[in-house]
Amino acid sequence: MQKKIVALTTLTTALFLTACNDKKPATLDTDNAKFSYAVGTQLGEKMTTTKTHIDLNALNAGIDDAFNGKPQKLDEAAKQAIFTKVMQQISQEQVADQQKKSEKNKTDGTAFLADNAKKPGVKVTASGLQYLVEKEGTGAHPTANDEVTINYRGSLIDGTEFDSSYARHEPATFPVGSVIPGFSEGLKLMTPGAKYKFFIPSSIAYGEAGAGPKVGPDSTLIFEVELISAKPAGAQALPPH
Repeated sequence: MQKKIVALTTLTTALFLTACNDKKPATLDTDNAKFSYAVGTQLGEKMTTTKTHIDLNALNAGIDDAFNGKPQKLDEAAKQAIFTKVMQQISQEQVADQQKKSEKNKTDGTAFLADNAKKPGVKVTASGLQYLVEKEGTGAHPTANDEVTINYRGSLIDGTEFDSSYARHEPATFPVGSVIPGFSEGLKLMTPGAKYKFFIPSSIAYGEAGAGPKVGPDSTLIFEVELISAKPAGAQALPPH
């Protein structure tokens, strides 16, 4: 908690110090000005979760008092107490926001999967994984201990793309057992040369934790997957034949 408090104080002071003491538009005509602006943009982005708790008039007064050596209106104990209180409020708000997103994603995902399961060609496994065979391959199915090379595109049910080997112009290679359960299960259904589409419930995807800024808590995921090759760990790749 102390580290968060120090970080919040530093971010707030650095972000608003120039703006509070000089209302003129910034001119980036020196290295110091450019450096200051770059630091400001980074700090501003990091403060998005706290900005609703910032009273700019009070903030300006605090910066002015500290910067100019004036008597401060709160002693250290009072500052520590309010830091702790507000940081707890922010934490509670973040938890509530995650829960709200989780509930919506669960509801939307359940409805999507129920409808999707009725579509022609879609198969459903015991775990709830849904998959659609777009092209079958040949050869052996990968096992949990094998390594695969694939091209893939991952998206949310609203069409938002969150990951893609196609976008990177390079296939991905990794152990089958190293990915989320639904993806691993789907890979083991394929053979080299196959193209499948996976529809993965949150329970066998990233669950309530989500993954990064694009995959929220309890998100249902869609993957378009092309299995290029598979091989036992340490062996030569086994291409389609």
